[in-house]
Amino acid sequence: MESKQKILIVDDDPNITELISLYLNKEGYLTKFVHNGNNAVKTFQTFAPNLVILDLMLPGMDGYDICKEIRKISNIPIIMLTAKGETFDKILGLELGADDYMVKPFDTKELTARVKAVLRRYQPWDDKNKQVVVPNLTINLSNYTVIYFDKKIEMPPKELELLYFLASNSNQVFTREQLLDRIWGYEYIGDTRTVDVHVKRIREKIKETDYWGIKTVWGIGYKFEVK
Repeated sequence: MESKQKILIVDDDPNITELISLYLNKEGYLTKFVHNGNNAVKTFQTFAPNLVILDLMLPGMDGYDICKEIRKISNIPIIMLTAKGETFDKILGLELGADDYMVKPFDTKELTARVKAVLRRYQPWDDKNKQVVVPNLTINLSNYTVIYFDKKIEMPPKELELLYFLASNSNQVFTREQLLDRIWGYEYIGDTRTVDVHVKRIREKIKETDYWGIKTVWGIGYKFEVK
């Protein structure tokens, strides 16, 4: 039997944590909540969640510092949940490694949908999962190499990371904004041309085959299609 995915909720308001927990439990997730920032990192290490919902304003260690501490030891998804809605706060949260951001008051159903979306697109890049192999193409994130028809192709890091991410999530469509957030981070938010330019350069170096290719999904973004 498949084990339940675990979600850690860090918020100083017991009503909010219980409400979120109730909705997530109904969706089949196993939850645990913490109301004090000082206990968050220790609980994270013992509970080993698949995702963290993290408030910013907490007694003890605040959400920004908790995010920084978690990012030192793990890349699991973090959704920041806070009353702060200014652009600066959002950018700082994304800069520190958050995967998504919701502002209070929030709709619990929307939060649940975002949890599902973040978990769907998250794929840990660990030592066992740093290589994608399809016919006549090998992308290795461990040593940053691309082998195309037995020939090594030179690619800058961001091109390779973009290609690797798309290929490791084959046939899944990503918007330009999602790709910006995943590959480049906060500083490029809004400049979707960055994705288009990198895709163009990748296509110039590796042509699609009868088995696979980077496809444009008009009005949405891109996908690595494997037939």
